[in-house]
Amino acid sequence: MDRNDLCWCGSGKKYKHCHLKFDARLSEIKYDFFKGQVRPPHKIINNEKDIEGIRKSGVINDAVLDLMAEMIRPGIDTETLDRAAGEYITSHGGIPACLNYEGFPKNVCISINEVVCHGIASPKTILKEGDIVNVDSTTILDGYYADASRMYMVGEVSPGAKHLVEVARECMELGIEAAKPWHWLGDIGAACGAHAHKNGYSVVTDLGGHGVGKDFHMEPFVPHVGEVGTGMLLVPGMVLTVEPMINEGTYKVTVDKKDGWTVRTKDRKLSAQWEKTILITETGTEVLSS
Repeated sequence: MDRNDLCWCGSGKKYKHCHLKFDARLSEIKYDFFKGQVRPPHKIINNEKDIEGIRKSGVINDAVLDLMAEMIRPGIDTETLDRAAGEYITSHGGIPACLNYEGFPKNVCISINEVVCHGIASPKTILKEGDIVNVDSTTILDGYYADASRMYMVGEVSPGAKHLVEVARECMELGIEAAKPWHWLGDIGAACGAHAHKNGYSVVTDLGGHGVGKDFHMEPFVPHVGEVGTGMLLVPGMVLTVEPMINEGTYKVTVDKKDGWTVRTKDRKLSAQWEKTILITETGTEVLSS
């Protein structure tokens, strides 16, 4: 690319005023094949317009999760929660990304107790005292996606359930803290996994985080176990989710054969998950949806 060409990122700026120095730094880095170190493709690097679009989508998405906090209580059915989430997103100009995604039938995923993720809302599913619940919402606004999930404790929960929920959140935060520019994707998984294992929990490996922004699921896949210094290089402009799924018992999961979506722990013990969409910046990270 010539210095005076328009930059490949779509910013509309000349290459020399945009990503020329960025590419020069990328080319200077030596990648260790045996550690799985790879260079991030240009297509997953976001420009300022893209980042602002994701950020605006995140405002709506976060408000959905705030609404769930107000509504979740013993005796409410999950269909009511799902309908409220969908109505909030659409009334604010967005689209619920989960609805009809590869056939998924609801606006958000609502996963209770041993359900790890992709729980399907139903008027027959009533929340009860002591449940722990994950609501996972993804919003599309003007073509940009923001993805996040939170855990909710219904009334008084057991000390064990509360501890699992707290540790799962700590795993996510430690993973985000490890996501430093010009470091490696494996650093995130190493931080998440170490904290989970230290507390006697396991980490789901069949599922993980992902790039997000211009599409629902993009490169890279983000594992929540791993080794420092491995995987894709993290660089400014990348947007991805950190969403460790932490299990009370085994890390192994099963997928419901009837609905093809609901993921449960194989041993039916509790699972907890938190998720944020983050931007890799020049100095660290910025949370775009939480």
